[in-house]
Amino acid sequence: MDILQAIVLGILQGATEFVPVSSSGHLVLVPWVLGWDSPGLVYDTVVHWGTLVAVVAYFWRDWWALIVAWLRGLVRWDWSEPEARLAWYLVLGTIPAVILGFFLEDFFESLFGQPAWVSFFLLVTAALLAISERLSSRSRQIKDLRWPDALLVGLGQAAAIAPGISRSGATMAAGLLRGLERPAAARFSFLLATPIIFGAGLLQLADLVGTPDAMGLVPPLAAGFVAAALSGYVAIWGLLRFLQRGRLYPFAVYCALAGIAGLLIALFR
Repeated sequence: MDILQAIVLGILQGATEFVPVSSSGHLVLVPWVLGWDSPGLVYDTVVHWGTLVAVVAYFWRDWWALIVAWLRGLVRWDWSEPEARLAWYLVLGTIPAVILGFFLEDFFESLFGQPAWVSFFLLVTAALLAISERLSSRSRQIKDLRWPDALLVGLGQAAAIAPGISRSGATMAAGLLRGLERPAAARFSFLLATPIIFGAGLLQLADLVGTPDAMGLVPPLAAGFVAAALSGYVAIWGLLRFLQRGRLYPFAVYCALAGIAGLLIALFR
């Protein structure tokens, strides 16, 4: 992978990680359609860390308040503060993806080499977005979250380990189905992404260190990381503003069209 390809895919990763159209799906399908070599899981993880920087930079005040409240609750053994409860809900919401990723890691990794399956999962994302938008009451704020809400959103994040199922799309859809307003569902989705992206990055560091030409990979990895961080920050900013009034239907239509196009290309190739 050259520097230009790394930057293009980094921008693509950052823009699609938080917009509900599946970043992992795009990182599989775009190189496949263009005839580029697959960037591989190491690159995928590094650019995910770029988006991790973006979400931490955007929500650093939220994370500071959550950590302080959680520690204060630990000392007092009192979780009455909304931020302390939210911190526990984020822990609970992370567990399903950790369990599923641990037991089915090889299966999900195999899907990254199957564009037809990725295209199919984009259609699943389209259905999730459309159904949640149609059925949601959108009457609750993030302070109204309870543990069943966090668990359901966490199950959505676990399903999104499969490339093509948008992590932000699945988690926002789950939040909407639990009655959250769109901005609240998006905020919880973005916060929930932080620990799982960080953990996945740590696991992949061993693969990067063990790669024979690891030092030669540093320039494209660094370029992709920076591109993903910058585009991810802009994507968060833009999506939160869009969701003040906008709906998820345009993203559902996009995922449906992309999925159908991917299936047709796979069929005729």
